[in-house]
Amino acid sequence: MPTTRAATTRDRSAVRSLLRLWPYVRPVRARLFTAAFVAIVASCVGLVIPLVLKWLVDGPVAGRDPAGVWLGALFLLLLGLAEALLFGLRRWLVARPLAGVEAAMRADLYRHLQRLPVAFHDRWASGQLLSRGTADLMLLRMFLAFPLTFLLVNGVTILVGVIIMLGQDLTLGLVVLGPAVPVIVSCVVFEQRYAGVARRAQDQGGDLTTVVEEGVLGIRVVKGFGRHRSQALAFRELSRTLRGTELRKARLLATITGVIVTLPEVAIGAALVLGAVRVADGRLSAGTLVAFLSTALALRWPVDSIGFLLAMSQEAATATERYCEVMDAEPETATAPAGTAREVSAERGLRFHGVGFRYPDAPAGAPPVLRHVDLHIRPGESMALVGATGSGKTTLTALVPRLHEVTSGRITLDGVDITALSRRELRAQVAVAFEEPTLFSASVAENVLMGAPGEAGAAELERALSVAQADFVHGLPQGADTQVGEQGLSLSGGQRQRLALARAVVGRPRFLVLDDPLSALDVHTEAAVEAALREVLAGTTALIVAHRPSTVLLADRVALLSDGRITAVGTHHELLRDHAEYAHLMSGTKREASR
Repeated sequence: MPTTRAATTRDRSAVRSLLRLWPYVRPVRARLFTAAFVAIVASCVGLVIPLVLKWLVDGPVAGRDPAGVWLGALFLLLLGLAEALLFGLRRWLVARPLAGVEAAMRADLYRHLQRLPVAFHDRWASGQLLSRGTADLMLLRMFLAFPLTFLLVNGVTILVGVIIMLGQDLTLGLVVLGPAVPVIVSCVVFEQRYAGVARRAQDQGGDLTTVVEEGVLGIRVVKGFGRHRSQALAFRELSRTLRGTELRKARLLATITGVIVTLPEVAIGAALVLGAVRVADGRLSAGTLVAFLSTALALRWPVDSIGFLLAMSQEAATATERYCEVMDAEPETATAPAGTAREVSAERGLRFHGVGFRYPDAPAGAPPVLRHVDLHIRPGESMALVGATGSGKTTLTALVPRLHEVTSGRITLDGVDITALSRRELRAQVAVAFEEPTLFSASVAENVLMGAPGEAGAAELERALSVAQADFVHGLPQGADTQVGEQGLSLSGGQRQRLALARAVVGRPRFLVLDDPLSALDVHTEAAVEAALREVLAGTTALIVAHRPSTVLLADRVALLSDGRITAVGTHHELLRDHAEYAHLMSGTKREASR
């Protein structure tokens, strides 16, 4: 999905993107600034070494003073040790705080993902979100730990080194500075080209993560249909595409590195020849030439690393953009919108008032999924929702807990508009069980009790398992403490569905929304669950999506949804007798209906 955004990277500023990290960096800024200062001091200590060499060559060496040579060697040793210790101190200063920055950003991302609407998750591939929470944040931590500091440190080092060289000899200094303009121009061109390629590579990495995740979660389908070869080919094609992009990055980096390394080396070589001639003519001391060349060579790493640091900065800027794309998405509001009046009417139960809905990303001319839905489920009543595939049943049920927002009309619970309730308050009153039961990598008890607002104990757990006829739990290795594994795939479809149903009823909700909750059960288990559900439905207001007559018969009344509208409401027997469409949907079950 986000791969289309790469085209816009030419218009963005890497600095402006990276500045968005400041809220996370601010709490540890003291240690980072201290680390940068320590690194600058360490680099400047390294630049003192050429000055000691000049004194050593022009003094003790020229004067044949062994004691002076030993003293100079001692100075050089101490300077080297000081430089090493300072760089070690810098690494120690940044390690812990940057690990904390990464952890804080990852926690904020995960927390924000939980608050984003379902429509957002419908649009985004899970692999893209996963790559933002792993690979992108790792890139940002590496950037803050090394390139950010050394862009500053190397800049200061180059400036001080150039001043030292010009102070040693102006002519040689100008010779070494000759390649500065072409190097700067090359860096500007490199940044512009590398930004787009870096974005494309990170997006393609997210696409590859999506394919891996889908292949692992769908391994039963892949093996069942013998599609491992086609899946491997698809993965190989994406890998080849990513490889090509990474090679493009490598070529760009190799090109800029070649320019940055070659031109200064040629300049240093020219300065060496010119300096040697001037020493031979007596116009320059040998110590000055040694100090000058030592300073120039000390600047090789700061200059040679420019391409690498710019590349990592562009990748970090891209990672920041990708992270902020998610963080900038508008979350669900935890509370009711300001100024929303909580008007309460005398009408009780669950009511749909002229509700219409269309998905936000639907084509402009596409018809709405739901149109002018009017439906009233009285307090304590259970309503079955029946309709052909694609008629909008699941969408309608998703509107009650505000997984999607209505496009028009309104929904009320006991006369209160659901938009006047905070989502926490609303979802404490409404429990849902989806057609596709989702379980988490946790124990059976943790999965079931997720549906209980507040604290719930063993008694509530046992009651919910009993209602859902999930007695199989007691036969698991650790009973309710058994870990069910990722997506609950260690359990059968019927077992997962029963646990999802138990999760829906464990909190004794006032309103219950069930989306075909018994579709994966065998006939005998279904009958037992229905018997237990009747007791639960007697004490709640329920909307039940149903495809089978046995599920329909659980409800007091039935609503027929056709082409996004409620076309009939009545009892099962009434609709079976008076509506051909309903009779067709229930075809083959008239004998059961007549009992």
